[in-house]
Amino acid sequence: MNRAYISLGSNIGDRLHYLQQAVQLLTVTEGIHVNQVSSVYETDPVGYVDQAAFLNMVVELETLLTPHELLKKCNEIETELGRMRTIHWGPRTLDLDILLYNEENVNTKDLIIPHPRMAERGFVLIPLVELNSDLVDPLNKQSLSKLAHIQKEGVHLWRTFDGVDAFVLFES
Repeated sequence: MNRAYISLGSNIGDRLHYLQQAVQLLTVTEGIHVNQVSSVYETDPVGYVDQAAFLNMVVELETLLTPHELLKKCNEIETELGRMRTIHWGPRTLDLDILLYNEENVNTKDLIIPHPRMAERGFVLIPLVELNSDLVDPLNKQSLSKLAHIQKEGVHLWRTFDGVDAFVLFES
């Protein structure tokens, strides 16, 4: 069984609904077991800033899928939930990024793990270390908790997860 962390983000329409649906689709995928769900954070856009704020979160999962199979499933979920790729770093119904896959380094044309900009993005680091504060970047061996502490600007807790049931977060 492989351990992976996936970042989820949305800034179009019912942002929470898109996150809910993505977690649900991951949960019902054969070969994937969602272990933990982070709190949801509202974050300022990065890169292309002329757009609405995002809701972001991270899920920890165990999977029998290879990194490329997991990427394919993430892309299918994005498409199913209306993702359109029109503006680089632009508005989107849903964005799923594989952050970590075990402690492996993957560098292919279509997939880089660990995520290449993970260490620069508080909206990824903060929910990631909420799930596991002991994580280190497999490439440079830096503590992700320390990096999260310095990358927190523009990241605001939006809804917490109480630890009892991963889906209690999604009850209104």
